Amino acid sequence: MAKRRSSLGFLGMFGRSGDLRQLDEALRKADLHPALVPEGVKLTIVNLMHDRWPDEPPADSYTSVAQLCGYCVAGLDVFEQANGREPTLAVERRIEAALEAGDSFDAQIVLMTLHAKLINPEVVERYELRAD
Repeated sequence: MAKRRSSLGFLGMFGRSGDLRQLDEALRKADLHPALVPEGVKLTIVNLMHDRWPDEPPADSYTSVAQLCGYCVAGLDVFEQANGREPTLAVERRIEAALEAGDSFDAQIVLMTLHAKLINPEVVERYELRAD
């Protein structure tokens, strides 16, 4: 079976692929405007998702990834104000587990926001993140 590819579109002639549209929508729901996330980062996210779920990422995975990304970019206060206490605590548990695991899907998302210089400085300081 041929691997499905994501597409940004071209000169308005071809549309964005469904996975990128789903990610954009999930980012909006997490209160992170998709325009604040470079297209290359979004392509990397959907490629990581396709690596983790080769057939098709589950529908709720876009929400999960967008929340993690949204927390990393916005920081604790802004994310919690927009999404509530429970989703904030859930994302914080995921970040802590990712730091313990070292090389997990969530760790890759956090590291990608760090390398792309999108991550909130307070998140870097709170979790003592660094790129080696």
